[in-house]
Amino acid sequence: MNSLEQLRASSAIVADTAEFLQLPRLRPQDATTNPSLVLRALRQPDYASLRDDAAVRAAARHDLDEAADRLLVRFGCEILARIPGRVSTEVDARLSHDIDGSLRRARRLIALYEAAGVARTRVLIKLASTWEGIACARRLKDDGIACNMTLLFSFAQARACAAAGVQLISPFVGRITDWARQQAGAGWDAQAMRGEHDPGVRALQRIWRFYKARGIATEVMGASFRDTAQLAALAGCDLLTVSPALLDALTADSAPMPRRLDPSRPGEAEDDAALAIDAAQFSASLAADAMARTKLDEGIAAFSADGAALLELLRG
Repeated sequence: MNSLEQLRASSAIVADTAEFLQLPRLRPQDATTNPSLVLRALRQPDYASLRDDAAVRAAARHDLDEAADRLLVRFGCEILARIPGRVSTEVDARLSHDIDGSLRRARRLIALYEAAGVARTRVLIKLASTWEGIACARRLKDDGIACNMTLLFSFAQARACAAAGVQLISPFVGRITDWARQQAGAGWDAQAMRGEHDPGVRALQRIWRFYKARGIATEVMGASFRDTAQLAALAGCDLLTVSPALLDALTADSAPMPRRLDPSRPGEAEDDAALAIDAAQFSASLAADAMARTKLDEGIAAFSADGAALLELLRG
């Protein structure tokens, strides 16, 4: 049995790609997309024709934002035709601090999916884990719309998401480790910081144990992986969203992938913090956490830039 099949035995595998033609080969349960992945797909001949969809082109003549939403849903529908589970579709990252704007775009995405015959239960709306994004997710939950909270780097963000009762969070394992590596500079010991000792792995484990110890229903999905060692250390996490390149690497390997996280035996949580967190506490926590603050801002900026590039592509 290859490493991927072993990993599937303890974690739901999610493909982190908009390239839906790869999905039958990868056989994920769910799939996640973002503006960067959609833009990358559109620049390939196999996917370029999606921007010429009649409804997308018609919308582009009067409202590029609507055209972008229609294009995202077009990709989402193609993905859902090839997987048994859910697709995550992201709200424009420029709205990450705008509750009302995010609500409008999220509801439009769901309306477009439903008009295409897709039940809202098969869609996760992706929102940045800002205070405003989490507040938006809380309100969407009241509409029966589930959210995937992305760009999550800190324990405070995870607490706020759990308090809001969101469906799913995506701690960015690789980017947390990237920060630690950058800060260490020449002193970084790659071997010593591998697997269980990886900073991103430890950050996710802390959140996962806190959730399981409290009986919190919010799903934890590890994201942004840099190597298979990170995945091996998190076998048993609720879900793992993985790039096609790493899924292929797991398929080609037979290294053991035993369960490391077991919800029936989560171990002691490292924190006894109250679940509730208010806006002032959330803001103070981010202000004191240079890694989380910087990576959140960088992520929003990068997704916003790729979102803008997508609009320019639709304008042409």
